[in-house]
Amino acid sequence: MIKISRERFERLVWEAVDELPEAIRNRISNLAIEVKAYPSKDDLEYAGVEDPLDLYGLYRGIPLTERTTHYDLVTPDLITIYQRAHEMDCDSLEALREEVRRTVRHEIAHHFGISDERLDELSVP
Repeated sequence: MIKISRERFERLVWEAVDELPEAIRNRISNLAIEVKAYPSKDDLEYAGVEDPLDLYGLYRGIPLTERTTHYDLVTPDLITIYQRAHEMDCDSLEALREEVRRTVRHEIAHHFGISDERLDELSVP
């Protein structure tokens, strides 16, 4: 287990976003990213997860592939990254950094309409 400040963890999340290829970053649309220590009860129910330490990230929104011409005045999609789950699973800053990268990429993939099943088929963690 490693524990770092919220500010430092948020920097890891934004570094992971900044490391995405420019072509991907340029296609992200109407998306907010936040960090929470733990998922709420509602987050766990939405994700179908019981143990809060099993949920690393959560995407809520309308994927780009499902947006139509009627997509207007919609609140931003939201990706939430959960700090404590990451910290409990990692024993070094480098391991934490890599796990945050994986989670950010995974949740961004959902924003692009890629399902968990498809990510598994592609062997993307």
